[in-house]
Amino acid sequence: MSQCLQTIQDYALRAIGIGEKLLPRSDFTLCQQVTLIGSGLIWNLYFGFLALFFGFFLANALAVARFSRNPWLRKPAEWFIFVFRGSPLFIQFFVAYEALVQLPRAGVDVLGITVATSWMTKAWAGALLVLMLNTAAYSAEIFYGALRNVPKGELEAADAYGMTGWRRYRRIVWPTAMRLAWPAYTNEAIFLVHATTLVFFSGFPAFRQQGDALYYASYFADKTFNPFVAYPIVAGYFILLTLCLIGLFGVVNRRLNRHLPGAARRLRYRPNLIR
Repeated sequence: MSQCLQTIQDYALRAIGIGEKLLPRSDFTLCQQVTLIGSGLIWNLYFGFLALFFGFFLANALAVARFSRNPWLRKPAEWFIFVFRGSPLFIQFFVAYEALVQLPRAGVDVLGITVATSWMTKAWAGALLVLMLNTAAYSAEIFYGALRNVPKGELEAADAYGMTGWRRYRRIVWPTAMRLAWPAYTNEAIFLVHATTLVFFSGFPAFRQQGDALYYASYFADKTFNPFVAYPIVAGYFILLTLCLIGLFGVVNRRLNRHLPGAARRLRYRPNLIR
């Protein structure tokens, strides 16, 4: 027990550069594998949280632009959504990495100002950008569908109260659209968190060889020639993370629907054993 506590103290934060720098080379214990893979999960949380946070605002802007009658706003949003939804995320990682690598080493001239781009080829920046744009495209399509399905009665009520423009959108349209879109957006959030494991296979290098959960799982699997310990640990971590996401998004969903009848009821699991 004390040895495991020491292992946790040494490796729990290794993925962010705190603790032992050298990985264990032999005689791997279950505690070492669980601790190091959990340490790598910090990067998956980093990718997932920031991509969801920034992607949420970008997705709302894209959805509003696509809903607009102005073709100068609608068409670019439509093409952006089509490109990122129509191409595999794995390919997007490689295209983005190659594009960033091919830029001049000195940087890119934007309005006469030299912008350094070498930092964008690292996973913490480049891979995060790809994940953010990808989830923004999928989420924008979800929010766009919700905007189209806002009940006309609510819009007519807003007009009766004299609400127009930004006030109408902020008080009526956006809250109703979020309420309609939230279940589907919850699924998108789960898919995005799972997709963070693809960063390991992309061309973006890990930060100082301190990679994500799959980085450490692959290390242990290669050293022990036994993938049936490390990879199930990764799966277990992501199952727990998924349950946390479902709980968190469920709280937000209940908040959005608090004014509806029966919103306070708790979800109960009732299996149908006999049809």
